[in-house]
Amino acid sequence: MPSKKILTPVEPGFTYHIYNRGNNYQDVFFSDEDYQLFLNKFKFYLGNYCSLFAFALLPNHFHFLLRSNENNAVSQFSRQYLKFILSYTNKINYRMKRNGSLFLARFRRIKIEDEDYLRRLLYYIHHNPVKHEITENFKTLNLIHIRFFCLINQRILLETRLSLGMVV
Repeated sequence: MPSKKILTPVEPGFTYHIYNRGNNYQDVFFSDEDYQLFLNKFKFYLGNYCSLFAFALLPNHFHFLLRSNENNAVSQFSRQYLKFILSYTNKINYRMKRNGSLFLARFRRIKIEDEDYLRRLLYYIHHNPVKHEITENFKTLNLIHIRFFCLINQRILLETRLSLGMVV
């Protein structure tokens, strides 16, 4: 039976940790341009359907901390997410002269339901490149990544508390 991390629907107005990896732990990013392509595709397909608070893109997997917009239909985010992943996969497959899926078929998602998990998740996402020995210090990575961290550092706790119904 599939795990709750696969079956949990992405509901409008809630915050999620969404992640996926390459099939058989294979790389999904093959050059620096692929990371930018992935973010551009994310913005194109999902930019109007969610707010992205933090992310980590590693050679064989990724993590997003995001909130699905309140005005989305129940399955709208998931349909757009599928278009996003298929578009990126098709571009990579064409360029690399390969075929088949790049990512695991179903993306994992965990609904953020408490502030403690949110804090641990922010730390985890930003230190994931250190954990996987891609860098010794996450602050030396792409400025886009760091800008997101600085922008969200105070705003995300307020926004997420509000979305969880907590008093600030």
